[in-house]
Amino acid sequence: MDYLQQVDVNEYIPAAIAWGSNILLAIAILIAGFWISGRVRKAIVGIGQSNGNLDDTLFKFLGSMARYLILAFVFIAVLNRFGVQTASIIALLGAAGLAIGMALQGTLSNLAAGAMLLVFRPYKVGDFIESAGRFGNVTEIDLFTTVLQTFDNQQIIIPNSQIWGEQIINHSHYDIRGVDMHFGIA
Repeated sequence: MDYLQQVDVNEYIPAAIAWGSNILLAIAILIAGFWISGRVRKAIVGIGQSNGNLDDTLFKFLGSMARYLILAFVFIAVLNRFGVQTASIIALLGAAGLAIGMALQGTLSNLAAGAMLLVFRPYKVGDFIESAGRFGNVTEIDLFTTVLQTFDNQQIIIPNSQIWGEQIINHSHYDIRGVDMHFGIA
């Protein structure tokens, strides 16, 4: 009984201070990380909105990707602050990213083609185009698909990888179009 009463509280104080400082630093890292990631996202989206020639969809996507990339590093820094070995976590995230990339190979090719279409802008919403064996008025350009409306009021959704890999004919790029007409005369 005497031994339990003689426990010295002073030997636990350094450990409590160390844990308390780690928790406070982790909270500070999280707050700073969320603030920085939000500012970076807003800056990237602002670049797209400030220039009328650039498409907002691509910059919103890039802003979100930058935000989540920064937050991933912030969470790894917080785990590292508590003594968790982060090398294995980073290797696991890399392997998971590779596996997801291989599984979504077709989707990622649509995404890459959509980004190229939004950057180089061979057509815009309202143009009459012909590509991937289809033709119609462009009603929507997404990161993954392009939506066309035909003359008979049908909606055609084409994956961007098919459009980017094919010839694109933009019939409404120029204000004046020439028409070839052949007439047979008896």
